[in-house]
Amino acid sequence: MNVKGNIVDILNKRIFKGEVCIENGRISAIKEVNHKVENYILPGFIDAHIHIESSMVVPSEFAKIALIHGTVATVSDPHEIANVLGVKGVDFMIKNGKKVPLKFNFGAPSCVPATSFESAGAVINTDDIQKMMANPDIKYLAEMMNYPGVLFDNEEVLQKIEYAKNNNKPIDGHAPGLRGDEVSKYIAAGISTDHECFTYEEALEKLQKGMKILIREGSAAKNFEALIDLLPEHYKNMMFCSDDKHPDDLLIGHINQLCERAVAKGIDVFKVLQVACVNPVHHYNLEVGLLQVGDAADFIVINNLEKFRVLETYIQGELVAKNGKSFVKSVPFEILNNFESEKKKVTDFEFLSSTDKIRVIEALDGELVTNEILANALVADGKIVSNVEDDILKMTVVNRYQNTKPSIAFIKNFGIKNGAIASSVGHDSHNIIAIGTSDELICSAVNLLIQHKGGICALNDTIEKIVALPVAGIMSDQSAEIIGNAYAELDAMAKEMGSSLSAPFMTLSFMALLVIPSLKLSDQGLFDGNSFKFTSLELA
Repeated sequence: MNVKGNIVDILNKRIFKGEVCIENGRISAIKEVNHKVENYILPGFIDAHIHIESSMVVPSEFAKIALIHGTVATVSDPHEIANVLGVKGVDFMIKNGKKVPLKFNFGAPSCVPATSFESAGAVINTDDIQKMMANPDIKYLAEMMNYPGVLFDNEEVLQKIEYAKNNNKPIDGHAPGLRGDEVSKYIAAGISTDHECFTYEEALEKLQKGMKILIREGSAAKNFEALIDLLPEHYKNMMFCSDDKHPDDLLIGHINQLCERAVAKGIDVFKVLQVACVNPVHHYNLEVGLLQVGDAADFIVINNLEKFRVLETYIQGELVAKNGKSFVKSVPFEILNNFESEKKKVTDFEFLSSTDKIRVIEALDGELVTNEILANALVADGKIVSNVEDDILKMTVVNRYQNTKPSIAFIKNFGIKNGAIASSVGHDSHNIIAIGTSDELICSAVNLLIQHKGGICALNDTIEKIVALPVAGIMSDQSAEIIGNAYAELDAMAKEMGSSLSAPFMTLSFMALLVIPSLKLSDQGLFDGNSFKFTSLELA
């Protein structure tokens, strides 16, 4: 089989008219031709850091959509399902991903649970990491979120890193805001990447100290604009990633969107494509072709080098998507879950107090970091309640793995005027998170998720909508089209209830992620991410 077009040879920085000859799934020859060709052939795109689970579909369904956008491979950290089901969950992702052509490259989750200050459904210990690192299906040690453990020479953390080194596998980082001598020590431990930079200066320092920096543009965290100006000079040491991408966004586009935006800024197309296609292959030693003779025939055909509209996607020489249609079929899979919480009572969400001032989580649109602010408490009948007028709403995290008392906090910037939203997608332990304007509505939202053993929902006094997520309480058993459209309806409902956040459910899902400063809530209580310890809701 031969495919003709303008060949974009990224490695040699040239474009020429040619045809790609394919035999037995590999490129047997690339010939220059003189006849007219219109489209462009280039290596496929790679998402250099993504949690497939955040798309709310299993890998085989994720692949169907990602292939349409020219994504041929991912570097995937399965720590979301690992926090629910442990190694069994990781095995599920690998097994399911192998049933489709897209080349998933899974890592071993390094921090399950993410901290000792929350309740997860499973633990992955050093013995587990040792076994996983020896598994050829595990390509790297996934993001080392426990950067305090690295800085303070935690024996367990360092042992996990050592197992990765012993198996010559890269170690991913996660160190938002880490600078100076601390980031130098973090890098010296063997950690080679970071996708958590939210300022130009932070990313530049890490690049100068030898790290690979990932430009992240997901559904909640968006760092493209802050970091893209680094690409022209540092393109050899940068990659593109989504980190977390909700299903409605995935239906629209993937890494192809970042290429379009980068080129529109006047950045050299070869530099952009090296970041999007080449660097992940080299850094993670991926078995993905780069449009060279002898490579696996993994490549895409696009309309031009400005809009990057994907016309065809090939993997191992097989045409897997064309003109927005995927040829990958749905596959059967076992539904696994871990959901033991029983339904709650309205009184479980009451917070008895007569305090005047409280600590409040300030959510920031497009960011995973939060601020800690102080606010006046609204007290009614001896209980602190949501203050809708000032947009300070009650928030709860409910342990989904056992029956314990819900933890309570207050949060600003969700903007809901009447109603509640809830999710069992709650990074990283995936307990239930809910925010609402009254205890009654919060309780109803939480119980709706418990009834379905996982999902995301929105409700008010008259309407109730839910997207059930029966696979580990974080993924659907349906297609991305179905779940994407259903999610879009929920997103619209949350905004109709008053939320001005660009992605309210994605932002909600990170409000229990303790490893991202400043103030978050776990099922065990309000947590100060700067001092890395619990703090009080009430001010003394």
